[in-house]
Amino acid sequence: MLDASASGISRAAQLLRQGDLVSFPTETVYGLGADARRGDAVAAIYAAKGRPSFNPLIAHVASVEAAKRHVIWNPWAETLARAFWPGPLTLVLPLAPGHGISELVTAGLDTLAVRVPAHPTAQKLLAALDGPVAAPSANPSGRISPTTAQHVMAGLAGRIAAVVADGACGVGVESTIVGLAGEAPVLLRPGGLAAEEIEAVLGQPLATRDLHDPLTAPGQLLSHYAPQERVRLNATSARAGECYLGFGHYSGARACDLSLSTRGDLVEAAANLFGHLHHLDAQGQPIAVAPIPETGLGAAINDRLRRAAAPRDEPSPTPSK
Repeated sequence: MLDASASGISRAAQLLRQGDLVSFPTETVYGLGADARRGDAVAAIYAAKGRPSFNPLIAHVASVEAAKRHVIWNPWAETLARAFWPGPLTLVLPLAPGHGISELVTAGLDTLAVRVPAHPTAQKLLAALDGPVAAPSANPSGRISPTTAQHVMAGLAGRIAAVVADGACGVGVESTIVGLAGEAPVLLRPGGLAAEEIEAVLGQPLATRDLHDPLTAPGQLLSHYAPQERVRLNATSARAGECYLGFGHYSGARACDLSLSTRGDLVEAAANLFGHLHHLDAQGQPIAVAPIPETGLGAAINDRLRRAAAPRDEPSPTPSK
């Protein structure tokens, strides 16, 4: 475990340059980082997570200027980057000639998911490396995403070189992903930035992706973010043997009950989501989850919960270029 001091970040950057894996905090969740230009290092991400190789990764960069080295920029990207970068927004754009990104990052697609994170430690690490870092969430594939260094160690200890520890993540759910490689902007994954805010800046609605379409961006597997035990959604109370994850004015009757936000605050609920799921998962009981409004950050929360509750035996999606 490394701290977020200058020496800790310098050591983390050195490990990345060597091709090692380093977990680091972003404002959304802890990422599992590798130098996105090194195929051997990116392959180690898939091995450590047990992640399907058809599932692309996000490349984290320090600035808009750094992003433009790897993707073909367009006016939509300029508008959204000016409004929301650094921040919890990922843009999917066509790869630029001479992009230098490993094909394992893109899963063979001709587009790249790219983000400028806002977390100061992530920014310092990217500056120290002076290069793109491929970084999915730092957890075994399909499991609950980590929002603390302790979550990372619980899932990946012994499989990675280091974790840069710097407290809990403020947003608590992964970035919103918007595709900008087609005829219109499309919401590929709801996340820590509400779709309504993006649409207001663009001046037009976002198109939506069918859940059964081929994978075009990270975080689109139908079963994902899953606890060990069964998850039941839209539950007004817990059944015998279940823990309850409430929202709003709910007073838990059991020791294992938690509330995402007793005051019904979706921002607080998003920040608590994965941490509370980790806690409840440790109880070894099925989890019943209260209804969550499908507005603002509620869309991202419900997206993660639906994937957490999805059957685990679905066939793997097939990528397309």
